[in-house]
Amino acid sequence: MFRRTALAGAAILAAAALALTACSAGGSSAPTASGDPNATVNIRLALEPTNLDIRQTAGVALDQVLIDNVYQGLVSRTPDQKIVASLASAWTVSSDALTYTFTLRDGVTFDDGQALTPDDVVWSLTQHRDESTWANSSTLSHVSNISASGNTITLTLSSPDSQLLWNLTGRAGIILKKGDTVDYKTKANGTGPFTLKSWNQGANITLARNDAYWGDKAKVAEVVFDIIPDNQAAISAAQSGEVDVITGFDATLSSQVEKGGDFSVVKGSATDKFVLAFNSTKAPLNDTRVREAIRLAIDHNAIIAAVGSGKPLYGPIPQPDPGYQDLSSTISHDPAKAKQLLADAGVSNLTLTLTVPSFYGTTIPQLLTSNLADAGITLKVNSVDFTTWLNDVYTNKNYDLSLVDHAEPRDFGNTWANGSYYFTFNNPQVQALYQQAIAATSDQQVDDLLAQAAKIVADDNAADWLYNWESVVAVGKGITGFPADNVNSRINLATLEKSNG
Repeated sequence: MFRRTALAGAAILAAAALALTACSAGGSSAPTASGDPNATVNIRLALEPTNLDIRQTAGVALDQVLIDNVYQGLVSRTPDQKIVASLASAWTVSSDALTYTFTLRDGVTFDDGQALTPDDVVWSLTQHRDESTWANSSTLSHVSNISASGNTITLTLSSPDSQLLWNLTGRAGIILKKGDTVDYKTKANGTGPFTLKSWNQGANITLARNDAYWGDKAKVAEVVFDIIPDNQAAISAAQSGEVDVITGFDATLSSQVEKGGDFSVVKGSATDKFVLAFNSTKAPLNDTRVREAIRLAIDHNAIIAAVGSGKPLYGPIPQPDPGYQDLSSTISHDPAKAKQLLADAGVSNLTLTLTVPSFYGTTIPQLLTSNLADAGITLKVNSVDFTTWLNDVYTNKNYDLSLVDHAEPRDFGNTWANGSYYFTFNNPQVQALYQQAIAATSDQQVDDLLAQAAKIVADDNAADWLYNWESVVAVGKGITGFPADNVNSRINLATLEKSNG
């Protein structure tokens, strides 16, 4: 987006100021002693990646752990979604929006000691663009040429791309070492403030401070991401002193977490969208009346009350993202109307299966089962491990309904304007509007075009957006600098600190 301008050191400091500081039960800032540079911070992570290959492996856990901390791009994003300098110290965009010029920093090395070169940047971005199996490769499709002259990196576009800088803050922009022989599935070789020390599968991922880092050094010696899928087990680990920070837990458990005064719960903004996906390639879900009936049967307010955190979301774009609009008029809670729509569609005794990763628990599936029963729909719940979900739902599209939290910001193009995505929504008009938004040269144009596309998706009842989750984090005493916003998509540890007191 063109409102995202090049921000240098001052913006990074401002982002740091937005990071979460642990508070006492009364809400005032808790006094802390000086930070301990030799400290280890343990962070609960609910979801373990299937492997560590950031290039090709799906799953937001990789983004949470590795991006910004181990891997970096020319530019990055702050927790409140501003674009800032990273491996590039500055950049400019030509008046016709067809040439992006980046100044590469000097003195940057990879974890193994090799120097970062302009050739590494050119090779990495070319690979990201050309390798279709690499994550988000299509987001660089407008880049026709990538070149370097000295420390100047130039990207030439075939047509304007309003999302290019944003896409470069994600996986498509990660800079790797050309010719590297590292096994990316189990190891890492990045340029960030931390190195990957170890991955004990099923237990934890440990990052160690990179003392050769080009920027400000990390304030703690190690960060251990403890893989604890169960919320109660995570809370027990925190209360026994094994975990310093809990992410990804239900806000309804806040009082239990804060009991004893050692932890404070803070809520932040997030772009998480809890999406109930419909496989519209299967009858009767290929009938928009059936999809609308399912949506009408759902009591969204009851779901939000049950999970304890979140806001209603009636369309595919959450409020922080470009193109957001209030689409509450497109659906209501009306089980009687749902029954009538099913009758109009000639559907009776409908039984559907909800395939959901097991780490989401039973609260929402139980509510959906009850809600859909009010409309005469029988819902069977198939709770599976994440690897099975990736294979059956994400890859093979073998499902009726599915429930997943889509945490990544600005993912409309990858999800709803992508006919091959597992949502099974394939609408040429939406795809055309999205391409127009990409080519737009003003923020207002982008917002208007994306809003039009999102309205079409909602009107077609392509899915149900159960709610927009709010970030919920519990931070132990003595911990400062942990981000509060969007922690389900990124966890930047640059300012994380643990006191001696």
